[in-house]
Amino acid sequence: MNFDFDTIIPRQGSGCIKFDRKPELDPFWVADMDFVSAPAILKALRDRVDHGVFGYAHPHDGINEAVAEYVQERRKVPLKPDQLVHLGGLVPALSLAARAFCGAGDEVMTCTPVYPPFLGVHNDAKAKLLTVDHVFQNERWEFDWEKMEEAVSEKTKVFLFCNPQNPTGRAFTGLEVIQLAQFCSKHDLILVSDEIHCDLIYDEEATPHFSALQLPDNLAKRAITLLSPSKTWNIAGLGYAYAIIPDDSVRRKFSAARGHTLAEINALSYFAAEAAYKEGEPWRKELVAYLKSNRDELVRFINEECEGLSIHAPEATYLAWIDARKLGVDNPATFFEKEAGLFLSDGAFFGCPGWVRFNFACPRARMLEGLGKMKAALGKF
Repeated sequence: MNFDFDTIIPRQGSGCIKFDRKPELDPFWVADMDFVSAPAILKALRDRVDHGVFGYAHPHDGINEAVAEYVQERRKVPLKPDQLVHLGGLVPALSLAARAFCGAGDEVMTCTPVYPPFLGVHNDAKAKLLTVDHVFQNERWEFDWEKMEEAVSEKTKVFLFCNPQNPTGRAFTGLEVIQLAQFCSKHDLILVSDEIHCDLIYDEEATPHFSALQLPDNLAKRAITLLSPSKTWNIAGLGYAYAIIPDDSVRRKFSAARGHTLAEINALSYFAAEAAYKEGEPWRKELVAYLKSNRDELVRFINEECEGLSIHAPEATYLAWIDARKLGVDNPATFFEKEAGLFLSDGAFFGCPGWVRFNFACPRARMLEGLGKMKAALGKF
């Protein structure tokens, strides 16, 4: 089956933040895709809409079965029903974890560069933020274990982990994930593993995803794994995610922190997620192949045709982490906004000024047009 990823779908004026936040710019920033979602998802949504009644939603048997089958098939881990916590989004889950396990003055730890909400959710718990930079060595981004040991303290309660990593595109190895879990166990930390991009890996033999769900039991009991079909099947706007928490006491604390702060999960999102997991695999495979081709061309273009810029090919995600420090400008994102009319993600928001993030989950013609604008701006510079 061949799915269409080349047709450009007009999105401006559709109420999406990607195109409508700065409509005068060509957007390659926020992490959603410019592709129509999988046909199976569209059908499931139409069928649910045709029912015509949209009362308060409850997780029906279909979504619970779909998640359990997905976890078993993709991660080879059996899922007990009581381990599953449905959520209205992944970012609220990060905040929930900080509030559940931190008090005022405690610390939330993470490694930078990282998805910006990781650097803000500590405020919801009146906690402090503790960051340690990833280091680029062995042709990849790695943990700086020595600096992490120096930084962690008795006040540190939670470690926020992004795997696959946004924005660097690393798919961390099983050895790395186990070592991180051992670090958390040693220092009595709750490991919160955001794995929202785990189905967007370009070579699942060379760099397979190793989930926190696959940790040995003695380490898994301290872990909260956050998952969602939203990035892979382009249904982020429907607001659905879930946590898998093996340990009863950890799960009770996590759930109790919700209070009345999280919105109800909407009546459509459960059915979209069910369809994604049960019927969306052919679409996902073609999507990853298309994105890989985009990635390869983007990496070639940046490294060969854009003097002053460089990039290391991401192993996962559809996000390119571009080093613009050699340009010598105060803010590369602002430079490309003014000189190229592009809306890119500013590396400063990820904890790394001098970098930009470029979303290449779009028709190839649109990606090439954006890259051409970058090259032209550099020529003027």
